[in-house]
Amino acid sequence: MEPNTEICLFWFRRDLRAFDNHGFYKALANNPTVVPIFIFDPEILKRFDCETDKRLAYIIEKVKQLKKSINLQVFFDQPITVFNQLVQKHTITAVYTNQDYEPQAIARDAQVKTFLATHNIAFHSFKDQVIFHENDILKTDGSPYTVFTPYSKKWKETFNSTIFKSYPSEKLLDKIATFSISNFAIDQLPFSPQQVAINETVDLSIVKKYNETRDYPGIQGTTDIATALRFGTVSIRACVEIAHQHNETWLNELIWREFYLQILFHFPQVVTQCFKPKYENINWRNNETEFQLWCEGKTGYAIVDAGMRELNQTGKMHNRVRMVVASFLCKHLLIDWRWGEAYFAQKLLDYDLAANNGNWQWAAGCGCDAAPYFRIFNPYEQTKKFDPKLTYIKKWVPEYDEFYELLPIVDHKFARERTLTTYKKALDNV
Repeated sequence: MEPNTEICLFWFRRDLRAFDNHGFYKALANNPTVVPIFIFDPEILKRFDCETDKRLAYIIEKVKQLKKSINLQVFFDQPITVFNQLVQKHTITAVYTNQDYEPQAIARDAQVKTFLATHNIAFHSFKDQVIFHENDILKTDGSPYTVFTPYSKKWKETFNSTIFKSYPSEKLLDKIATFSISNFAIDQLPFSPQQVAINETVDLSIVKKYNETRDYPGIQGTTDIATALRFGTVSIRACVEIAHQHNETWLNELIWREFYLQILFHFPQVVTQCFKPKYENINWRNNETEFQLWCEGKTGYAIVDAGMRELNQTGKMHNRVRMVVASFLCKHLLIDWRWGEAYFAQKLLDYDLAANNGNWQWAAGCGCDAAPYFRIFNPYEQTKKFDPKLTYIKKWVPEYDEFYELLPIVDHKFARERTLTTYKKALDNV
């Protein structure tokens, strides 16, 4: 590369695809030479068991594919350090990327944007992982929605009155630089976790029946697309278009995803605090032995144990079962929802801070638009209703028989009364 060649950088993060990628499209459309980059941040990687984490294996595999197909340049350092080095060595006209909504990511991007500004380099960020971002769907007074139903109504009204288009970045790949600006090779990463297969295709036959099948864990009744959405290996625009045409129930699930993202953006304190402050008064038992039994799927409640074993073995858990196991931890065992949220963060392939946090607070009753505290899932009734033939349970709890639930970790009726008393006491004292 000639030393004076002007280049534009596109920074991949949670959008690991070369097609229908908003920011990537804008970079390619507006610049003659684009260098796509990806940064493995060692500070983020410290949070993971890098030898076993299947999410990291998936990221590495997708980065390898992009490196091969679009000459992706890979770095291993803190982003601010990488950009500091790049601006010293190259003539960079602009940096493009897609917006992230998590508090740490927002702070990181602000730091990078400020740094680039000192070198007169523009930082352009685009909406890509959502249809509507944090300030697109607001009340008439300009405040954010905190209840899902009116939010979803406004979301659909706005969607139906807006002309949406895809961003065919795949048609502009001739703008990508053929030279290298990084000496780092992916095989230099100090870990090599085992690869994992992730579904990246929306099955239309499942979508069409989604409202009928989604609650039954013993069948393939959900799209299994959440992990690909999390890492941006599928387009949210394509998913929403399919949902809008074929199944409103699935569309609502995609809207829940955006609802929780805007909650996280407007109320970042929810990362560590209850959305409803009065719920901080709950006197959690936080029994470590019982928590460990829950983690291991050894509670004596078959549907709870099946869910936790599915999670531990595969990194996945059926959506209906997630609600059951979360309710069980918070309401039966009176263990702080933050313990469960953190465990899911370690294990879930589709872990997303906004959705994970929002759903755990919903289960505990302390979140926005949450289930009332007196709503306590009965694991036995949930089994009868959603796994009547025990298909799901017997898959993950092969030792299950008629005696399995004779010695549960806690009696359901006792646990329910204890929770109602504990919650009521905490909330009445506010």
